Amino acid sequence: MSPVSVRYIVNDVDEAIAFYTELLGFEVVMRPAPPFAMLSRGEMRLLLSAPSGQGGGGQILEGGRAPEPGGWNRFQIQVEDVAAEVERLKAAGANFRSDVLIGVGGDQALLEDPSGNAIELFQPKF
Repeated sequence: MSPVSVRYIVNDVDEAIAFYTELLGFEVVMRPAPPFAMLSRGEMRLLLSAPSGQGGGGQILEGGRAPEPGGWNRFQIQVEDVAAEVERLKAAGANFRSDVLIGVGGDQALLEDPSGNAIELFQPKF
């Protein structure tokens, strides 16, 4: 198992598990408690945490500040054909922040999980 993980705060762990496993090919590694799951895809380990009072990555902090999903940080999944992948995911009901963006080193599209966390689909040019 990879010693490096990405943690995403999500509103609904079950909904996030379905999204990542059914649409992006992740596998569930463990689900020890309702507000937490660990998924993997190749060497990547994705930790999903819902804000809760149960401790862990979704723990509400002193003063009541709670972790929340969203933002612009993201992980990248390399794909062979970003336009085709966007069409496949849109047909499955996925939401995107952008259409395909043409870049110097590759093209990308920003996919959102059900909680609004970004995933970059990237097709390198070289």
